[in-house]
Amino acid sequence: MKDPVGEKEAPRAQLAAGTAKAAPQTGTAASDAPAVKAAPAAATSRPAAAKPAAQDAPLLTVSSSPHIRDGETVTHIMWQVNLALAPAALFAVYHFGLPALVNMAVGIVSAIVAEYIWQRAMRQPVTAFDGSACITGLLLAMSMSPLLPPWMVAIGSALAIIVAKQSMGGLGFNIFNPAHIGRAALMVSWPVAMTTWTTLSGTASVDAVATATPLNVLKMQGYDAVISLFGGQGAMYQAMFLGNRNGSLGETSTVLLLAGGLYLIWRGYVNWFVPAVMLATVAALTWVFGPAGLFTGDPIFHLMAGGLMLGAFFMATDMVTIPMTREGQVIFAAGAGALTVLIRLVGGYPEGVCYALLLMNAVTPLIDRFVKPRMFGEGGAVK
Repeated sequence: MKDPVGEKEAPRAQLAAGTAKAAPQTGTAASDAPAVKAAPAAATSRPAAAKPAAQDAPLLTVSSSPHIRDGETVTHIMWQVNLALAPAALFAVYHFGLPALVNMAVGIVSAIVAEYIWQRAMRQPVTAFDGSACITGLLLAMSMSPLLPPWMVAIGSALAIIVAKQSMGGLGFNIFNPAHIGRAALMVSWPVAMTTWTTLSGTASVDAVATATPLNVLKMQGYDAVISLFGGQGAMYQAMFLGNRNGSLGETSTVLLLAGGLYLIWRGYVNWFVPAVMLATVAALTWVFGPAGLFTGDPIFHLMAGGLMLGAFFMATDMVTIPMTREGQVIFAAGAGALTVLIRLVGGYPEGVCYALLLMNAVTPLIDRFVKPRMFGEGGAVK
């Protein structure tokens, strides 16, 4: 490595040596110049050569961002999310049987294969096995009925990967949550199949609403019919918390979804305030706008009903499709919660988590435009 200090000192030493040789050998003041000889010049150049050793290690190295380095990788994070969702997925297999396992397997395999084929066809680096495609296929399968034909699950997974993810540029560039795009596409294509559910087990009055979810019963018959369906409010809370109810694969066991979400928060992959704000918004609005007037709602029921827990912990916290700042993420979560309640109570669909999150995904760039991160040192007064 070249040393600018040494390069500057060497000419000075050579100049001194040359002056010593050219000096006249007389008794004048100039004749005293032999005291400056070539040897001192060499001595002068040696300390200059020794300087680089002390200056090779700079006190501060400035480089481009990011300045904070961590050992985490995308692959490790994605597989940790899969691990957090595994208990709820295994319970769905226990609760619904073989159809649940088949649909989850088809969703995962279809997503991985679709991503692999796309990347090979586009001559891109293959990242189909980094866990992101797996979590997309698993989330898609868990947001649908176990009775959905597997070929529909495969189509939904392929659409989620190709349309919502890879066509946008791949992981990190997608605007919408891919799993919800796949579910929305299937919902508008085969609405009857998407809303056909298994029979309830272990509850009262099963024959009355054999193929309905609690939210379907609430939408069609009212809150009192939901209570009578489970044989009482306490029994309803217990069944919905543990998972003994009807619905999609991912809206059964509240406790296991909550455990998976808390695990992600503990590992630092999820900001706790995103699911907290979304759940608090749903709880507050469903309590205020109850079936019998203001402040007569049942927020506990709405928190455990439908795919709210799955959406709040595993989809609203998607690192790619939420705003960048803490304030923006709070706005995002509150908006998703408010839209969920609006669709549930006023809209035509009994559940609104999917469309609420997709609508908020659409306004995420707008939120990022107006809610910008504060620059370092900005706004602070120097005292």
